Amino acid sequence: MHRMGLPLERLPDDALLAGLMAGDPEVAVAFVRRFQRRVFGVAIAVVGDVQLAEDVAQQTFERACRHAQVYDSRRGSVPTWLSAIAHNLAIDMVRARHSTPVDPEDLIALLEAVTDTPERRAIADEESAQLRSAVAELPREQARALVMAGIYGMTARQVAETEGVPVGTAKTRIRTAMGKLRTALAPGREVGHG
Repeated sequence: MHRMGLPLERLPDDALLAGLMAGDPEVAVAFVRRFQRRVFGVAIAVVGDVQLAEDVAQQTFERACRHAQVYDSRRGSVPTWLSAIAHNLAIDMVRARHSTPVDPEDLIALLEAVTDTPERRAIADEESAQLRSAVAELPREQARALVMAGIYGMTARQVAETEGVPVGTAKTRIRTAMGKLRTALAPGREVGHG
């Protein structure tokens, strides 16, 4: 990499990534140094825990090294690509941490606080069932895009990268799915019957 006549710190991001792909250990160190603050910043913002954020950052660089060949500069810069990897890994980490079992007594108290009357319980159950039914009726790619954006908080760009489609296609899938849900869940309309 020194052949370009520049010290490693001054190489363009794409050149560092190419050196990382080639397995150059000096370039790998320079790559991590350049992006470690950004990657750690994304991780800590999502997970809120220093140790977990460090784990996410390490996994981000490992994944970047393993998948450097799939990076496409037309779809975003190297920092944007790394940020998306870190964000996705951090969300996965948070989901994994929150899937720990809850004490049944705590769960009952929580449910009672949220749905403290039979009427509220019935309304919540009905709305939840309608929403699940409406999402199930969407074409698979629209449902996936909607869930990634709406539940996991992914941007259209992140949905596009995850699905391997252009950003415009991801935006269209999300927008179309939202429109279909609005129609399906409109007052007076029964889901699945029209």
